[in-house]
Amino acid sequence: MHPIIIFSKMDFSQSNLFGYIEDLQELTIIERPVRRSLKTPEEIERLTVDEELSDIERAVYLLSSGQDIQGTSVVANLPVLMRQNPADTLRRVLPKIREVLHIAGVEMQLTAAVSFLTVLQEESVSIHTYSHSFLHIILQNLEHRDAGVSNAWLETLLAVIEALPKETIRHEILNPLVSKAQLSQTLQSRLVSCKIMGKLANKFEAHIIKREILPLVKSLCQDVEYEVRTCMCRQLEHIAQGIGTELTKTVVLPELIELARDEGSSVRLAAFETLVNLLDMFDADDRSQTVLPLVKSFCEKSFKADESILVSLSFHLGKLCNGLYGIFTPEQHLRFLEFYKKLSTLGLQQENGHNDNQLQLQTLEQEKKYISVRKNCAYNFPAMIVFVDPKNFHLELYSIFFCLCHDPEVPVRYTMAISFYEVAKLLNSGVYAIHKELVTLLQDESLEVLDALVGHLPEILELMINGGENSGSESKLLSIPDLIPALTTAEQRAATSLKWRTHEKLLQKYACLPHIISSDQIYYRFLHRMLTIILTNNVLPVQKAAARTLCVYLRYNRKQEQRHEVIQKLIEQLGQGKSYWNRLRFLDTCEFIMELFSKSFFCKYFFLPVLELTHDPVANVRMKLCYLLPKVKSTLKIPTDKHLLQQLELCIRKLLCQEKDKDVLTIVKRTVLELDRMEISVDAEQLEKEKQQNEGRSANVNDKMFEKKRRDSKTSSVLTKSITLSVPGSSSGTSTGKEDKKSKLVRSQSFSTQALHPKYSNIDKCPNKSSATGYTSSVSGMGKSCMLSFSDDSFRSHSTGNSGNSAFPSSSSSRNLFNSADQKNNGNKESQSRKMSIKNRKSNS
Repeated sequence: MHPIIIFSKMDFSQSNLFGYIEDLQELTIIERPVRRSLKTPEEIERLTVDEELSDIERAVYLLSSGQDIQGTSVVANLPVLMRQNPADTLRRVLPKIREVLHIAGVEMQLTAAVSFLTVLQEESVSIHTYSHSFLHIILQNLEHRDAGVSNAWLETLLAVIEALPKETIRHEILNPLVSKAQLSQTLQSRLVSCKIMGKLANKFEAHIIKREILPLVKSLCQDVEYEVRTCMCRQLEHIAQGIGTELTKTVVLPELIELARDEGSSVRLAAFETLVNLLDMFDADDRSQTVLPLVKSFCEKSFKADESILVSLSFHLGKLCNGLYGIFTPEQHLRFLEFYKKLSTLGLQQENGHNDNQLQLQTLEQEKKYISVRKNCAYNFPAMIVFVDPKNFHLELYSIFFCLCHDPEVPVRYTMAISFYEVAKLLNSGVYAIHKELVTLLQDESLEVLDALVGHLPEILELMINGGENSGSESKLLSIPDLIPALTTAEQRAATSLKWRTHEKLLQKYACLPHIISSDQIYYRFLHRMLTIILTNNVLPVQKAAARTLCVYLRYNRKQEQRHEVIQKLIEQLGQGKSYWNRLRFLDTCEFIMELFSKSFFCKYFFLPVLELTHDPVANVRMKLCYLLPKVKSTLKIPTDKHLLQQLELCIRKLLCQEKDKDVLTIVKRTVLELDRMEISVDAEQLEKEKQQNEGRSANVNDKMFEKKRRDSKTSSVLTKSITLSVPGSSSGTSTGKEDKKSKLVRSQSFSTQALHPKYSNIDKCPNKSSATGYTSSVSGMGKSCMLSFSDDSFRSHSTGNSGNSAFPSSSSSRNLFNSADQKNNGNKESQSRKMSIKNRKSNS
């Protein structure tokens, strides 16, 4: 033991120095292998290649005189050489590779097999050229002494067979196969022959297979080595598909029956699995007389003498039971069901129901086997529901379902969680019977189980709510009483773990809850939890998942008070939060709101808070906002949101003028170009309303104008009549006597004094009104006729004395005109009254 070195007190005594020396010696021992691994100058010289050589010349040189690692690199680079220069590669490089492979090691052989397969897949050459150049090399290396190398070349050959023409396969592969499959050949050669024959069965017609391949198949099924018999037995499925139903019944089925009784357990297992896979090719007689007795013997021996088949039997049991369903008697049906129940609890209980005390004495291998059996039973549970009929689930299978969901091993519960949705679909209206197991799996301690269940959680919950007897909105929560605590527990367990992907997936699936439970339950148990996750969680995908789910909850919340409270918290705690990270999440949330809500909702509550972030002190926030601006603008409608558009344009101008960060400014300029190309949607309804309002205003004005003109037209018509009556009376050249003149004169005076003044006042008002309202002055047809029929010379002189563009006098000229007309009328009245008084005096005298 070396003394403890304390650096605070340096001790340079002799013992400590020796300790240091020994430590240094240990370090030199560690360094020795590193020094030995370095290349010597001679080795470096041998690895050096002339740089002026072409790729083909370098490849030939390295394959001829280079080291193994260099030759392997050339073989790995063969697909590249074939793409660049296929002719020279086939002529110069490939023959060298063929020579080297005879003495090459395992690494180069495996690399060559992969490269040859890559050349085939890339179709660098035609299939004819490939078969001529590469196929012989593949066939030569099939019987390599290393099993791994042989299998690699075999996989390449099987892929090549798919692309080769029939004639090439017959001459190059099938004919040599006859000799390679003989008993005198090596074990590896016979195993390769078995797999090749299984591949060839799909390439030729049935009569060729019967004549040339089936004799070899029978021979290999009787091979002395159990590995060959097992390999050939597994190829019988492919051969049966190639030869058809009739030959399968007469040739393949007898071989399978014989192999099922083989002394080798692996041979019996292969025979059993092949028999199950070929069930569809057998008719009812073959199933009842041949297959069913064979399967029954397998089941009976599996617990007693042949446990090796137990795992495979449990895996294929569901397919086997449904495949033989039509030929089962009620007794056989019950027997297979009991056999399944027994397998489902294998390793947990004895037949009497007590705990197995020998479980502790079992080997680890047996425990793994029993776990695999129970896992396979969980896998086959949906198939067993079909077997017993979903109506009989509670009576026949519920106890097994309960045991599998509470199994102590995680793989078993994981498999049940995966198949839970299939079980729920099969039960349909009876799905409520398994709601307790749903709660149990949600509360499972393993996150793997929870992750498997959550994949179809929305569908399962929907079936639970709508498929059960207690359907209806009022019984949403009552149908699964413990659902909400189970869901919250699952989320909390996922949140405290390091598996954030499971947490993200869970939050995404929780978006289905508005269809499952009431809005109040979501508000008090889940909505605020989502907001907390956004504020406190450190994983971005989890925060985004919580933000989107929160928006979904908000979307389906119909209570305005709760809505406003959540919106206020989003704006205050995220949009106006102290952490720039929260402000970034606010923009993510706004993006989800634009996706889930209407445009008007976003504009009403979030448009202006988003624009406020243009003044954010952190460049990343402004940058993210710039990326979001096109979506923000797409929510606007004109003319409803005209003021918001002005705010948006103002913010963009400020960013262009005041932004100092180069990256942000670049994005702002790019965003401005994108915004300029965008077209804002027009609110047709709002435009229609505004049009109607404008039409209403103009209609009111037009109605008033029309009413005024109507009154004016009436007055002008009266004036016209008075003028037409007075003018002929005054200009008449004939007199019928003094009394007629007196009466006409009096009527004329009285008519003119009563009707002329109001008309003048109306005409005086018209220009003033038209100029005040801004409309162009117009006179009706009746008014025009009245003006044109007017015979007063003074009126004509005044009207023509105005500007040539004006057809009618101005208000001041009309006033002067009407005043002079009034004065003339008054003078006429006075002279007429004076004349009448003189005449009366003469008549009286």
